[in-house]
Amino acid sequence: MGCLDSSQKTVLIVCLLLIITFTAAFGKQAVSYPPEIAQVLDSAGNNRIELEKVLSHYAAVGDSLKLKAANFLIANMQGHSYASFVLMDSSKNEIPFNVLDYPNLETLEKAFDTLESKHGSLDFKVTKLVRDIDTIRADFLIKQVDYAFRAWREKPWAKKLSFDDFCNYVLPYRGSNEPLEDWREYFWEKYKDIQSRISDSTGPVAAARLINDDIMSWFTFNDRYYYHPTDQSLSEMLQNKMGRCEDMTNITIYAMRANGLAVTSDYTPAWANAGGNHAWNSILISGAKVIPFMGAERAPGDYSLQYKPAKVYRKMFSEQKNNLVFQPRKQPKIPGWLAGKNYIDVTSDYVPVQHTTVTFEKEVPDSVDIAYLCVFNSGEWRPVAWARIENDHAIKSAFFTYIGTGVVCLPAFYLNEKVVPCLPPLVLLGGYEQREFRPAESLTVSMSLVATNPPKENEPIPGSIQLVPGLEYELFYWSDGWQSAGKNTAGTEPLVFDNVPSGCLYWLVTAGSDKEERIFSYDNGKQVWW
Repeated sequence: MGCLDSSQKTVLIVCLLLIITFTAAFGKQAVSYPPEIAQVLDSAGNNRIELEKVLSHYAAVGDSLKLKAANFLIANMQGHSYASFVLMDSSKNEIPFNVLDYPNLETLEKAFDTLESKHGSLDFKVTKLVRDIDTIRADFLIKQVDYAFRAWREKPWAKKLSFDDFCNYVLPYRGSNEPLEDWREYFWEKYKDIQSRISDSTGPVAAARLINDDIMSWFTFNDRYYYHPTDQSLSEMLQNKMGRCEDMTNITIYAMRANGLAVTSDYTPAWANAGGNHAWNSILISGAKVIPFMGAERAPGDYSLQYKPAKVYRKMFSEQKNNLVFQPRKQPKIPGWLAGKNYIDVTSDYVPVQHTTVTFEKEVPDSVDIAYLCVFNSGEWRPVAWARIENDHAIKSAFFTYIGTGVVCLPAFYLNEKVVPCLPPLVLLGGYEQREFRPAESLTVSMSLVATNPPKENEPIPGSIQLVPGLEYELFYWSDGWQSAGKNTAGTEPLVFDNVPSGCLYWLVTAGSDKEERIFSYDNGKQVWW
């Protein structure tokens, strides 16, 4: 073939470019993703290419289980993120604040009060939301999957885990809402000789105890972190060597999952017989059986819950489609922890439980189709369980399942983002028994009170006076809300309140208190604490 002139060369180049373009467009079959993967990829925007790199990598490697694991992570990635916060006043002015600038919680709280007296009410506000699907990189995710599989396939205790248990309790690359960092390689190397240091090389509990003992030697709880608005990253925890419960559970999850131990974090959103909430670790040892422990504080077998929960939940990486947020409902707003997508109910793993049906005596608003059970916690009724309101022949009721027994719960609605009581408080007594605290307004009682809280260990025996002479106390009883039964000033004798409605739930509060006093009933002339 002779030489081509310039016009012929131009035509040939154009043809070649068209061939290349059409080959790229039609010569390669388009990848078809499952709907749950396609949805996440569409939401990832410019970061879609990073997620597709992961899927393409494992498809090319030919490891079907790793590909399934990558699919699991990506399918459930939606909603996982890290938020950065700053302290702001009501005008959204930033107020500098660092918990580590203060030697202890007492001085920190005094400093915080001083700031509020100067700037008005302060609160931590989100300034930036970093979503995993927008930022996660292929090399990070591939490394996480590869190290997780290395632990599953090489650690003797991990070989007993099913693939589902591996995906739920070893594979996830984050513990909660902390900044993302690569922690698997660090803790794999740190405990690479762990098998040689335990007598039972196939026992997960022995391995977990050894790792937890090591963590306890350098990481500890510090109550100043109650004022730290975010969960810490690995590098922060390695530097600070202290944190709150969530940090303790996270550092433990990192260390143990990196070594093939099926460890997660369980929590109660609000204690039922005390203030506050709590999170701790649990380790899956066989089937669905778990052993609770407190990372960086108590080993498996040495730990028990300090207070009573009405509900215990488990943090999961995967979305749980039975959760309330995924259910059709008339009210879009969901209170507190119950709005989460990634938790399961594990109450029956920890305490005796009971189901109960509550029947509504007053008209239920047409806009309401969900009811809640609340526990009394730090002076407020906090929702911890939900149930759908059913209509049977004009009688409306709600069926609550797996509620911890021996704790007081209040049925309520959630209206305009506020808890609205709808029935008297009740306590489940086991089996099918329960007791309602319903005031008998026409039947009054004279009450002789000695304390605002139940005695703790090493405190005075029950029945002894634990009131401060000279302090004023106010007694409340519950009747569609807290009603005052009067005030009295303590002396050296029990406080006496006359003409108090009987059969109620009561609350004795110190003037100006922080509302941590506990509720009680009055049975046979004595305070019975709940």
